Amino acid sequence: MAASWRLGCDPRVMRCLLGFGNCGLVKGAAGWSLGRGASWRWYHSTQSLWADPIKILMPSLSPTMEEGNIVKWLKKEGEAVSAGDALCEIETDKAVVTLDASDDGILAKIVVAEGSKNVRLGSLIGLLVEEGEDWKHVEIPKDVGPPSPVSKPSVPPPPSPQPQISTPVKKEHTPGKLQFRLSPAARNILEKHALDANQGTATGPRGIFTKEDALKLVQLKEMGKITESRPSPALPTTPTAPLPPQATATPSYPRPMIPPVSIPGQPNVAGTFTEIPASNIRRVIAKRLTESKSTIPHAYATADCDLGAVLKVRQNLARDDIKVSVNDFIIKAAAVTLKQMPNVNASWDGEGPKQLPFIDISVAVATDKGLITPIIKDAAAKGLQEIADSVKALSKKARDGKLLPEEYQGGSFSISNLGMFGIDEFTAVINPPQACILAVGRFRPVLKLTQDEEGNAKLQQHQLITVTMSSDSRVVDDELATRFLESFKANLENPFRLA
Repeated sequence: MAASWRLGCDPRVMRCLLGFGNCGLVKGAAGWSLGRGASWRWYHSTQSLWADPIKILMPSLSPTMEEGNIVKWLKKEGEAVSAGDALCEIETDKAVVTLDASDDGILAKIVVAEGSKNVRLGSLIGLLVEEGEDWKHVEIPKDVGPPSPVSKPSVPPPPSPQPQISTPVKKEHTPGKLQFRLSPAARNILEKHALDANQGTATGPRGIFTKEDALKLVQLKEMGKITESRPSPALPTTPTAPLPPQATATPSYPRPMIPPVSIPGQPNVAGTFTEIPASNIRRVIAKRLTESKSTIPHAYATADCDLGAVLKVRQNLARDDIKVSVNDFIIKAAAVTLKQMPNVNASWDGEGPKQLPFIDISVAVATDKGLITPIIKDAAAKGLQEIADSVKALSKKARDGKLLPEEYQGGSFSISNLGMFGIDEFTAVINPPQACILAVGRFRPVLKLTQDEEGNAKLQQHQLITVTMSSDSRVVDDELATRFLESFKANLENPFRLA
């Protein structure tokens, strides 16, 4: 039994056991054994067969991730790897994340090369073997199929010699019969009484056969002056070869005719457009925004806020070398208002509203690959300086594609600010499963007529900012949204409430 286990299933050993030659086997006192040279060769060849490689699969790095792109391999084949070492960079639907090794060993095989796109979750991307094993002869396990789908540079197919283009079927005009455009009411009357419009006269504008014209035909039929129109049986048509284009004969009847059937547009021919590659982030954004607008009943409410007091406080903080932006005040004001009105800090879970126990503000950040929303966690408990530092750090990581999943997943309320781009006001799309998003425009000087302490009217310049809240009507109705904006406006215009 011991010899049988050691021999395994080596083909040369099997041939010797079946009597097909010596093959390096030597019989000794202990039974059959391998010759000196053959023994080393057999052991070396079976060593790679016994190696059980560790599969490196495409992981799920975010709840919405369905596929990923291999941005870059950080290790080469044959390079030693320790647990915790960075193996490769993977672009998810949110950011670029580093995949770390979970075992020690040697990177034996890179199955999916860097630059590959749309690699499905669970696909085999690499193989790892233990130290001391022959990594050069490792084989890809047969029970793991090829990664699907790995995008390759698209090559436009060669144009077919004679492309077939569908053309609309033209109705033959029966000589001697006029063709009218029928109004819907006239068509119903004619069909009900089995009458033909050619039995009457069209008196409508641009030659339309109207309801009155149809009723006149019905009266003539009742008087017995015309008979019912019997449709003639259609002759069987046989397919014929396309005829060469002929000059269209001038009709013997005046216009108007039945409008020609419109020809459907043909797809763009290769070479007439430039295809823009879409990243995973942009594809997921497109999918989620489409789902949001088609499944969430959006409601909108707008308010103007006076930033005079905020700008004064900001100037005073700048003297103490504390740099905060207007957006930091807006984040803080939104968080404080959510704490005062917890019914707005909710989401829709498919069956009903669900109030959230945390106040995490998602802040929209524009990157080259699309929009991403890092989260300011527990924003109501943070000070302005802490919020400002968090926004700066997370924004930089977002633009560099280095956000961790826990830094952009979740959130209870979103803020999108386009004021730095000169936008006065806009409406934003809700980021599900959240119930609200606040769209912030730029602050602008506006002259307003006010009264001084003595009651005299005077023009005074105010710095106003317009905010528009998009809310899920299933969770936040119009009345609740209005009260939220009133409280938000009061908190922002009185920044000492934010302390």
